[in-house]
Amino acid sequence: MSTPAHFEPPHPRVVARLAPEFLPAVLWNDAYRRLAEANAEHRTLTITLYQGEEPLCTFTSPILRANHPDARLTLRYAERLLKFLLWQRGAGRVVIGGAPEVASSLAQIYAPGGARAFDASFMGEKVYRRPFSVTAGEAAPVHASLPVGYVLGRHLDGCRIGFDLGGSDRKAAALIDGEVVYSEEIPWDPYFQSDPAYHLEGIHDSLARAAAHLPRVDAIGGSAAGVYVNNEVRVASLFRGVAPADFESHIRRIFFTLQERWGGVPFVVVNDGEVTALAGAMSLSENAVLGVSMGTSMAGGYVTPEGNLTPWLNELAFAPVDYATDAPVDEWSGDAGCGVQYFSQQGVDRLARRAGFRFPDKQPLAERLVFVQEALAQGDPVALEVFKAIGVAFGYSLAHYADFYDVRRVLVLGRVTSGPGGDVILRQAEAVLDAEFPELSRTLEVRLPDENSRRHGQAVAAASLPLVVR
Repeated sequence: MSTPAHFEPPHPRVVARLAPEFLPAVLWNDAYRRLAEANAEHRTLTITLYQGEEPLCTFTSPILRANHPDARLTLRYAERLLKFLLWQRGAGRVVIGGAPEVASSLAQIYAPGGARAFDASFMGEKVYRRPFSVTAGEAAPVHASLPVGYVLGRHLDGCRIGFDLGGSDRKAAALIDGEVVYSEEIPWDPYFQSDPAYHLEGIHDSLARAAAHLPRVDAIGGSAAGVYVNNEVRVASLFRGVAPADFESHIRRIFFTLQERWGGVPFVVVNDGEVTALAGAMSLSENAVLGVSMGTSMAGGYVTPEGNLTPWLNELAFAPVDYATDAPVDEWSGDAGCGVQYFSQQGVDRLARRAGFRFPDKQPLAERLVFVQEALAQGDPVALEVFKAIGVAFGYSLAHYADFYDVRRVLVLGRVTSGPGGDVILRQAEAVLDAEFPELSRTLEVRLPDENSRRHGQAVAAASLPLVVR
């Protein structure tokens, strides 16, 4: 490959008919880095993330010198890189080294009223309970002794309940010594429910239904979209309809309230993406697993090569994967090109409408998904293109994720992968890896679980979260 003198926009080898404008982040980043490395006067950018007082990690990358003809691209590169790192790792404070002008620009972008004000507010006051900041400085040393993960899950002894809270249904499973004796999903509509009792009683109802199939309840484990710290709800789209005051009074510690109702049994709740990854590690008997759930939204989780979960956010719904100038915009964060716009019910709806499907204005996304899935099952070639487009985007995104995760296995779950659509997504993603990233294709295995596990695997894995001390 020749040494580039100027930025050469990448041209994907695999293009989806329904999304020809999709510009894979992994290809754009690679083109920029090759250009920077080819310049003898390139600089080294450092991005150090802090969740507390100690640095969590430092990411380094070559960048162009400040007066390079293509230097305008550096901010684009750094901004997308920081955005990905924030939603992968999480941080309440960021220190940028090696490029003062980039640090200054990023500080403005992440300031109140800036383009990434949503991200700053989420990371700052909501998750880490401190004002979010981006400043210029030197990279801080990250001590190798800092923990990179924690042991959680894989406990299947006794009588357990596992639940998974999605945007369109609540799943629950009852287990006795690891054997599933009951599994059910109940439709609900949590997003715009303002009454905290709707959420509390709905979750309690699912637990009670599962408990009816057990002689006793020894432990309860759950998963849900959002950020949870020591069972406390920090922020979650499921509760977006609840007023801030009611959130503080009734939702933030909702799982502690439920634990009290159930006699104080061991009770653990984590992000649904983490449970997806745990389910993958358990079913595959492997570590270094990235779990991706394509449901109402998109969730990600990660099990380290050592078999541990991490203190990272892994909120890949908001991690950018598409650098096209007209990439689809997420209605919640206001940002463009993020994973949720492809790998979720929202993504299916967006692509299906582009393909010509027409839906009633108030029809729920879950019903639209089922309609497209049924069309695919009947051989509809237009529905096939919808899932092919998701698969192309997913293949390129897997290569992007591999730049940030040490991963050998990927497990994909969620309603979007139910039925033949999941197989189409998987085959198309593998075709992208084979054509564009042959080395990664040889080392990365992408799996779909069986149909029952696709729908209920998270609830079962969630049941294994708590440790029961006898």
